[in-house]
Amino acid sequence: MNTTTSGTIMDELTAGAISPKDIVEELIGKIDIADASFQLTLFFIAFNPIFWNIIARLEHSTHFLTQLAGNNAKRGCYILAIIIFSLGIGRDMVFQETLNHQESSVLLELPLIRNLGVASFLIGQLLVITSMYQLGITGTYLGDYFGILMNERVTGFPFNVSNNPMYHGSTLSFLGTSLYFAKPSGVAITAFVYMMYCIALRFEEPFTAAIYAKRDAGKLSKNI
Repeated sequence: MNTTTSGTIMDELTAGAISPKDIVEELIGKIDIADASFQLTLFFIAFNPIFWNIIARLEHSTHFLTQLAGNNAKRGCYILAIIIFSLGIGRDMVFQETLNHQESSVLLELPLIRNLGVASFLIGQLLVITSMYQLGITGTYLGDYFGILMNERVTGFPFNVSNNPMYHGSTLSFLGTSLYFAKPSGVAITAFVYMMYCIALRFEEPFTAAIYAKRDAGKLSKNI
């Protein structure tokens, strides 16, 4: 595809001069999967949810973090929160480095796409921030695995528009950043983010539901 400007791209799209095959080849051709930062980003995206699920389940069965924190469950949860938050910062830094290394695509440099990127990022951040506000630190960072249970299910915004606003918001933030900088590699990474969160939820949701089912059956106490 020999087009070079967003205006020309829009004209050719409107005229039907660019085929779907051209679009796919253009976008895929801009992704350098051999780039070390690209590979490291994928590693972090896969590692982080696997890590926190393993650690949280170990805590639930052995209470090792609680014991490490002086037999204080809330303090143990804060330790895990700091670790998860730090891993997320590291992931985001490597992701930004990847975008800096990867090529942009003129197909994504259209003003409409850029505006969609801004909207996606802002909506994503709104979901993340309001989710954390509603749940608090322990609710956000797997406090239920420590026995720190919510008194009742949170149903206010953003949980009335998304069952998993933290994960959906994070995914939208990745997508928005990728579209804003016109990086096909970022869009591909976003798809991987979404896939990993879907896998994580298949493990987290049934386990969390079982914890609360035991609490409701009187086998666990309410801690908060």
